[in-house]
Formats: sequence, structure tokens, C-alpha cells
Amino acid sequence: MLIGYARVSTSDQKLNLQRDALKAAGCTRIFTDRGISGATNQRPGLARALAFLKPGYTLIVWKLDRLGRSLAHLVQIVADIGKRGVHFRSLSDPIDTESAGGRLVLHIMAALAEFERSLNSERTRAGLAAAKRRGRKLGRRPSLTPKQITRARRLIEAGQSPQKVAVRFSVARSTLYLALGR
Repeated sequence: MLIGYARVSTSDQKLNLQRDALKAAGCTRIFTDRGISGATNQRPGLARALAFLKPGYTLIVWKLDRLGRSLAHLVQIVADIGKRGVHFRSLSDPIDTESAGGRLVLHIMAALAEFERSLNSERTRAGLAAAKRRGRKLGRRPSLTPKQITRARRLIEAGQSPQKVAVRFSVARSTLYLALGR
């Protein structure tokens, strides 16, 4: 069974081109998302399509960018459905996991996605190291300043409950305890 998935990013765009192509390809059921960016995790139409798929079915999209938010995400989706015995085909791109060539293209894409993730990770680590060398403090700013910590300590020593002190400084009690422990 051929199952289609179509998506447009804005609600004023039309799904007609994708639907027509998917129908012409033989899709008996088409799931859609309208007005939802590909970068969004929550795509109800895609979730319904993925849940509907059974072994031997083929998920078809008009173009690859309609399915995944990134190359890594696309490869993950195709690999996940492949483990379930579901094939994948893109009408505008040379990918059809029913053929050896299509699987090869998918594996090349997976390798490129892994390479991209590795490069991104290396760049992030290098950027953080450079920032540290320049003396930049990384991470979230402390919720309480040193003056506030001193004041909070004095209030608690004077008999005020930690809960009331935390409320006074608009922080959680656990945040107060962490600050006092430093």
C-alpha cells in the first residue's frame, strides 16, 4: 500500500501540487500538515502517517524537505520506518528504499548527516574553548548576586525560615540552598 505525506509551511500555501503528485504515484491515503514548519517537532499529520504505516507499506513524499526538519532527522525517520519493514520513496529525489540504489543513496545521506553532526559538535567545542580562553564565563547567570547571598545568609541566621527568604528573593528554596553552599 502506498501512503503519501504532504506539508506546507504556511496556511496560505496550497497542498494541491503535492496531493496531485502523490495521487498520480498511486497513494491510496494521504496525510497532510498545513501551516506547520518542517522545523517543528509537533506535526500531527506526520505522526498519524507514521502510526498508520505497516510492514510492506511505502511512505511517499513529493520532496525530501517535506518530511524531515534536517538531514539527520530525515535519515532518522526513514531508518525508523525501515526497521518496521516500511519502504520510503521521494518523487522529486532519487530515493526509493525498495531498490539497492535507493538504499545506497540513503546510506550516503546517513553518513553525511553523521559527518555534519560531528562537525557541528567540533565547532561547538572549539567555540566554547575559545570563549573560556577569552575569560568569558559560560552557562546560566547565577540567580542570586553575592550581595543577595550574604543578605539571605544573615536573614536565615536571624531566624527567618529558608522558605520565606527564598520567596523574598524570588527563587526556589533549592536554588537558595545551592547559592548558600557555594
